Amino acid sequence: MGPVLWEWLSFAVRWVHVITGIAWIGSSFYFIALDLGLKKRSGMPEGVSGEAWQVHGGGFYHLQKYTIAPHFMPQELTWFKWESYSTFLSGFLLLVIVYYFGAELFLLDPSRVDLPVWGAVAISLGGLASGWIVYDLLCRSPLGRNDAVLLAALFVFLCLVFFAFTQVFSGRGAFIHCGALIAAIMTANVFFLIIPNQKIVVADLKAGRDPDPSLGLAAKQRSLHNNYLTLPVLFFMVSNHYPLAFATEWNWLIAILILPAGALIRHFFNVMHATGRMLWWPWAAVALLFLAIVFLSRYPGTDAAEAAAATPDTAAPNATEKALMASADFDEAEAIVMGHCSMCHAAEPLYEGVLRAPKNVRLDTTRDVVRNWHLIELQAVRSHAMPPPAVAVITPQERQKLAAWIAGSGIR
Repeated sequence: MGPVLWEWLSFAVRWVHVITGIAWIGSSFYFIALDLGLKKRSGMPEGVSGEAWQVHGGGFYHLQKYTIAPHFMPQELTWFKWESYSTFLSGFLLLVIVYYFGAELFLLDPSRVDLPVWGAVAISLGGLASGWIVYDLLCRSPLGRNDAVLLAALFVFLCLVFFAFTQVFSGRGAFIHCGALIAAIMTANVFFLIIPNQKIVVADLKAGRDPDPSLGLAAKQRSLHNNYLTLPVLFFMVSNHYPLAFATEWNWLIAILILPAGALIRHFFNVMHATGRMLWWPWAAVALLFLAIVFLSRYPGTDAAEAAAATPDTAAPNATEKALMASADFDEAEAIVMGHCSMCHAAEPLYEGVLRAPKNVRLDTTRDVVRNWHLIELQAVRSHAMPPPAVAVITPQERQKLAAWIAGSGIR
């Protein structure tokens, strides 16, 4: 599949992922707000723990929540599960398209661990699967009887995993895996526990049995976790656009600090929905955490150029890279890229205000130019997205020269 079709496939899957993610997070936020805002009133039907009146679109809605389940089975029952499943499946497909097939660009970091592509993919799949297993075992252990103790244990567990990801993958790859692990946990909670428990309750009702209250309590605990993990997973999903988050030496600590920051924001809204009170201290704490993140990104501890020099790229060029460097138009193409792109896409960008290479894509060495040939083609040949017209003027003839370089390499 050509780069253009592959890029559109990535775009289409990303669009689906955003659509389904909005549906899942939107319904989740709504039901959390609804559940916390229910009021107990006199004269409610037996088994109803609370009710709420809402208005939307000119209509009034009367909602009631049963503690376990009603004593009768309604003819129509809506299950909220496909939003979660479709979000995870589209996100996993996007992980495969961007990070597995684009491992050399976005997942691997030879300066940390020199892995083959298959090895990185195996670690990715194993990390996501084992992460869910460890999480589930912690929840089912005696720690699960105390929510505060369990949350502390889960926080420590996620910190360790986040640190491990940053030591194995590139910064961008590590951050996307932090988000993917959280998403896997959230979806697995729905698939393996919340929905099955609800189905058991429905089956008991149909059979005339009293449902087991513990099933609802277990599902509620996992829903609580999903509630507080939602905002951190959103941060990781969009972080690949911001190298200052993922491409610094302290990226592992930045990833960890996002967990309490996201949880504090959710706590503010949860309290507001439940009591009507607006606690402002969570926002103050989030502001301090954000300032710490800014500090960590601005002062990475190791100069970027020194780090690059300390870990030179010594791997032998592959067949595609050799073909690109052997093209008759390569010298001119390289000069065009160096002249128009390397001022920003470098270990130490020269353009004012750019502290890290955009998306961590570097074009300041010969090896970087040939390695990123398909990005150059998509951004500067197939489209005119780069370089920004207000920053650098590239002529149509120069774009044609870049096209001739790629075409002359014979890699198509």
